[in-house]
Amino acid sequence: MNTKKIEKGNTRIIAHRGLSGLEQENTTQAFVAAGNRSYYGIETDIHLTADENFIVIHDDNTARVTGIDRVVEETDFAMLREMKVMDMDGSTTRNDLRLPTLEEYVQICKKYEKVCVLELKNHMPREQVWRVIDRLSELDYLDQTVFISFDFENLVFVREKAPDQAVQFLTDKLGEEIIEQVIEHHFDLDVYHRVLTEEIVSRFHNAGLRVNCWTVNHRADAARLISWGVDFITTNIIE
Repeated sequence: MNTKKIEKGNTRIIAHRGLSGLEQENTTQAFVAAGNRSYYGIETDIHLTADENFIVIHDDNTARVTGIDRVVEETDFAMLREMKVMDMDGSTTRNDLRLPTLEEYVQICKKYEKVCVLELKNHMPREQVWRVIDRLSELDYLDQTVFISFDFENLVFVREKAPDQAVQFLTDKLGEEIIEQVIEHHFDLDVYHRVLTEEIVSRFHNAGLRVNCWTVNHRADAARLISWGVDFITTNIIE
């Protein structure tokens, strides 16, 4: 198994949930696999647990990746950490596959000198968003972190605490109202690649903003987006 190689020009490639085309998504193994390759950054997702800790997982529920049916934000951190994550073949024989902590993710990115692309899942209270920022500062990696979220207010909270912090608004829709709102707040864009156009890329660039697009797993799609001048491509497998 290997990644799909492309001529990426000036576009930077982000490993989606780690190198999730080769290792189970959002595990330390997926982050290390991305760290050992040419990716510019490593993307992941964090949720707030019932006892106000942070855990790395994409879904609101643990069932898909662990086989155990628990709502993440209604479950304590210790119980989530006890769960084994299934390998990509559905087995649970690997004791090293667990839901990572925020700190484990950041330390791997730091070790391999990769940018953290950190999604704040769901709406978080202002004080919890600020806790994440404080933790990144304590780990001396805030300046190498990009915050992304589908929740617009999460990114507003980030900028209240850290006015110059890199943020990207996640969306799978690009109506005029969304475009104007994102540009007005001077947020970069992180968009589903099939709703993106070359004209929209130019519009954001003319506003001094950058464009990321997800989740791009085919060489032909990547080549088209690179020709449009997108700044970042988020992918499971392309390198």
